[in-house]
Amino acid sequence: MTILLFFAGCQNLDLNPLSEGSTENWYSNEIELRMSLDDLYRGALWYWECMRLFHTDRYTDDWSQREYVYDWIAGTYNGETSYVETMWLNTYKAIARTNTILLSLEHAKGNISDDLLEQFEGEAHFFRAVFYSYLVFLWGDVPFYTDYLSLEDAYKIGRTDKNIILKAIYEDFDKAIEKLPKTYSSGLLRVTEGTAYAFKARTATWMLDYATAATAAKGCIDLGVYSLHPDFGELFLTKTRKSDELIFTIPRSKDLLDNSESCNSMYTRNAGGTATAQPSLELFCAFPCTDGKPIDESPLFSLNEPFKNRDPRCAYTCVEFGTAHLGFIYNPGVATVLNLSTNRNVTNKDSQLSDQYAAYSGMCLKKGVDEEWTDDKATEKSSIIMRYADVLLMYAEAKMELNEIDDSALDAINQVRARAYKCKVSETTKYPAVTETNQAKLRKIIRTERRCELAWENRRWFDVIRWRLIETVMQRPLYGLPAKAGLQANIASGDYFFPKGITIDIDDNGCPDFTPLTATNKFRQIFERSVPARQYLLPIPSKELAINENLKPQNPGY
Repeated sequence: MTILLFFAGCQNLDLNPLSEGSTENWYSNEIELRMSLDDLYRGALWYWECMRLFHTDRYTDDWSQREYVYDWIAGTYNGETSYVETMWLNTYKAIARTNTILLSLEHAKGNISDDLLEQFEGEAHFFRAVFYSYLVFLWGDVPFYTDYLSLEDAYKIGRTDKNIILKAIYEDFDKAIEKLPKTYSSGLLRVTEGTAYAFKARTATWMLDYATAATAAKGCIDLGVYSLHPDFGELFLTKTRKSDELIFTIPRSKDLLDNSESCNSMYTRNAGGTATAQPSLELFCAFPCTDGKPIDESPLFSLNEPFKNRDPRCAYTCVEFGTAHLGFIYNPGVATVLNLSTNRNVTNKDSQLSDQYAAYSGMCLKKGVDEEWTDDKATEKSSIIMRYADVLLMYAEAKMELNEIDDSALDAINQVRARAYKCKVSETTKYPAVTETNQAKLRKIIRTERRCELAWENRRWFDVIRWRLIETVMQRPLYGLPAKAGLQANIASGDYFFPKGITIDIDDNGCPDFTPLTATNKFRQIFERSVPARQYLLPIPSKELAINENLKPQNPGY
């Protein structure tokens, strides 16, 4: 099995040169253990989250990239897909390293303090739990081991039932919770007790184990360590490296050779980018109005002024029409716009009226985009893997699914929502506080809240998978504004931004259904989505199946 060859040997290494590390002479002091654990914080080992900006968002109904169809959307994932192979390989590399650390800690006994040794053990248990959680979510039953493997065993190991692995994952998380500190006096950004609680809650929600999720999320909340960042928009800027809301992030750094990443496709054309990839109309329409109601129920929604009276996170995520962004006024409905640096109107490259390559959705990403990107269209923005708002929403969801809807569940949602409106939870006249106790209705509210709060943070795809939404939202077409002539006609007839008289239906999962747009012929259908249900799981890499018969059968449908 390819993944295991990195720690299997073909020689009898009786001698351990003092100049080289091995499991026989390494892990014997603080420096060596810390170096080994530090490696587990590298973005490459968090591949599904960190391989590129917004990796999994590209596979969701939150994303619009002109006519480009990603392989997962196209239903062409198979055992040779490079992302599949690399995720499998890198995750098992990480697991092999955590196993080695845990099996070698005894080498350091007497050389470092018991407290530090316990902390290091807690970190290793945490990482092993997290990496196995990705494997069981993405593949289901997978090879499971916690010891060294010989080369012979590596070629024979079979797949273990995911429920058995899940039990071991929980045990690792519990050991991490027991051994990790709440905080570090030095301010180090390392995993803590709260990190372990949060990821245990996420793993449990992935597996629809809501009782465990509720308990773990509450454990994180009750620590009193985390709080929501006061400014939602500021949280996602490159400068916000530290915040009491950030539970676990992976930094990017050119100086440390963890290269910054091109964001040219999310940058406006007026500012020198391509505006290739932008928020979808579906995401835009998912944001409720300021009365807390979806746009198909709220009297506050305006087809002509669609940003008016919307949840503040709508304009935090998508640039509001007629507002300044990256040195220009952004407005896809006019042929010229103001260049703020010259105070002159220029041809609007971010409108279909002037440029056929302007964002098809008419939307422009604002969340996380700042002037820092301007010089080289690249960003060193940290990848946010876990933040406190997610924990609060996981707790609320778990309580709702258990039908244990109480004040604590509603307070968790309302903390997140009130922050968006920049007010206190108790100031219920300043934001639409959630009071719903009907389970089905609250489910729709929570799923909408997650989408609005966590948009373009690599969370939507995981929610689509675990909520089993492939058969619904991932079968709907992607829509965009019409090309130049059509847009001109819409503006002239008063059918801009949306055609007058239509109602955009919001379904029970909080997802917009644009079927009414089809009948109007006033919007462009960019492409059909038809994601096969087999892609709830990834395929086992073909190379692994070829060298290990015990990994068969392949996941269904591949």
